[in-house]
Amino acid sequence: MGVELEHLRRRVAAEGRVVRVVIAEVRGSAPREAGAAMIVGPAGLTGTIGGGALEFEAIREARGLEAPKVVRRALGPELAQCCGGSVVLVFEPFDAERLAALGGESFARPVARDAGEMPLAMRRAVARARAQGASVPVMLRDGWLMEPVARAERALWVWGAGHVGRALVSVMAPLPGRAITWVDTGPERFPDEVPEGVEVVTAAEPARLAAHAPGDAAHLVLTYSHAIDLALCDALLRRGFGWAGLIGSATKWARFRRRLAEAGHPDAQISRIRCPIGDKSLGKHPQAIAVGVAAALMRETAQQDALKDKIA
Repeated sequence: MGVELEHLRRRVAAEGRVVRVVIAEVRGSAPREAGAAMIVGPAGLTGTIGGGALEFEAIREARGLEAPKVVRRALGPELAQCCGGSVVLVFEPFDAERLAALGGESFARPVARDAGEMPLAMRRAVARARAQGASVPVMLRDGWLMEPVARAERALWVWGAGHVGRALVSVMAPLPGRAITWVDTGPERFPDEVPEGVEVVTAAEPARLAAHAPGDAAHLVLTYSHAIDLALCDALLRRGFGWAGLIGSATKWARFRRRLAEAGHPDAQISRIRCPIGDKSLGKHPQAIAVGVAAALMRETAQQDALKDKIA
């Protein structure tokens, strides 16, 4: 969770002026957590603060807003929602000038007219982040709002733009913290509209691109060709990877394991490639496979994050 500055910059560049709405504080039960945000502009809405009456009213308030404002919303009596808690929302209009003045490890800025200097608690949090690598919390103090800056920390390479590839990219692209590279053999294989932030790459021999992927990237191999899939698995095992999944049956995987072993790959390394991918209980529809794979990747990410926090 954090401010997705690149997305905000793209919206401002395309539309001139947008309003960002962020949940700055949560008390009790609420649809989303502190830091959840949405952007309202001429081109529509991206992101969500939880839907329902809260979001509907926030969108209405954001239309035509000229200056930042901070409001508290009681979700029960005020909005007739059953959550029972309350949230503090910060509304901020952004244009190129305001956006150019902000940035860094933390997205700290005044959001009230009477805000003075940056509060001491924020200065200390920023100093800890710079000195110790500590994460910056979402903090609202004395008319100032601070949030971490979201970065695409995990690279995801999707090999194949067929039905399953398209479904996977459509599911994964909106999720934060992923830098998606989408590869296939020709431009005609991709849809006319590609989700924002996804890098499309065409290559006659996709396996040759594997050497250019980060060593800790996640990979989903699901091309139209078993030969290309096998070449990719071989290339990834030689390159190294953080996580890899291959679409196919148990029979396909048994054949691939034999061929990869013949190519000199140790069994322990081959076993790191997961095949089949998805959740059998969800079925074989492309969207069902995409949901299962996305869930597996999110669980893997959560486990890695928990391990990092434990070590820290």
